[in-house]
Amino acid sequence: MATTDITKANFKEIVSKEGIVLLDWWAEWCAPCRTFAPVFEQASTKNPDLVFGKLDTDAEAELAGAFAIRSIPTLMVFRDGIMLFEQAGALPANALDDLIRQVRALDMNEVRKQLVDRQAQQGAPSQA
Repeated sequence: MATTDITKANFKEIVSKEGIVLLDWWAEWCAPCRTFAPVFEQASTKNPDLVFGKLDTDAEAELAGAFAIRSIPTLMVFRDGIMLFEQAGALPANALDDLIRQVRALDMNEVRKQLVDRQAQQGAPSQA
C-alpha cells in the first residue's frame, strides 16, 4: 500500500478513524527523513490494513507547530483516534516492525480506561 499525503484538510479525518495510523513528519531537505522514507514505505507495503501518512513539515507548518514538531523525522502512531506513540528520529525497519506489532497487540479498552483514570487523577484536588 502506498503512503497517504496528510494535510491540514484531511488530518483530523485520518487520525480520528478506527484502526492504526502511522504518521511520518518529514521535509524534503532532511537527510534522515530521506533515509527513513524507504523504511516507512516498506512497512506500508507489509501492512496494507494500516494507514501510513506523510506530513511535509514545510508545506504543513501550521500543523507541525500545533504538534510542536521540533525535530524530523518524527513518527506518531494513533489507534482509534488516540495518540499512542511519538518519537523523533529515523527508526530502523526492525524497530518499526516491532512498534507496529506492539500497537496491534494493545487492548484498546484498557488504554481508554487508563486515559479516563489519568484524567480523573489530574482533575482531583490535591491531598495536601
